[in-house]
Amino acid sequence: MPNWLHVSIFALTQVIMLIGLLGLIVPVFPGTVVIWLAALGYGVVTGFHTLGIILFVIITILMLIGTLVDNLFMGAGARKGGASWTTIIVALLAGVLGTLLFPPIGGIIAAPLAILLLEYTRTHDMQKSWQALRGLATGFGLSVVVRFGIGVLMMILWWIWVWQGQ
Repeated sequence: MPNWLHVSIFALTQVIMLIGLLGLIVPVFPGTVVIWLAALGYGVVTGFHTLGIILFVIITILMLIGTLVDNLFMGAGARKGGASWTTIIVALLAGVLGTLLFPPIGGIIAAPLAILLLEYTRTHDMQKSWQALRGLATGFGLSVVVRFGIGVLMMILWWIWVWQGQ
């Protein structure tokens, strides 16, 4: 492969990965999936060698963990804040529907609003409802930090793959 083509593929892949990394700050943007797809595209175009396959498998595992972390941390935070499991499940569904109907911020508004309203309906106590919402927000904040770290690790593994494959 000519050097200019390799540099172009590297640059394009890097830009897509950076978009994915920045997207990890937004709760509904699948940033780890975008980074993973960029790595997959790189491997398909440039070829997979032994180290590339090993690192791509690790990148895939990290992507799967990164996609689950959001829901787990937010749900655990809401639960710790006193929300019922029913409220958490409905809030998750509200977040997904909100995202689909009013992208990209519909889910960001729908899930917390669902937690607040459903917990108030269940407990008739605004203090407890706010506590559940704070738990959700704390879980979200922690998930952003963890997902961002996972995204950076995925990119580091890809850089190792690129530089060791030359």
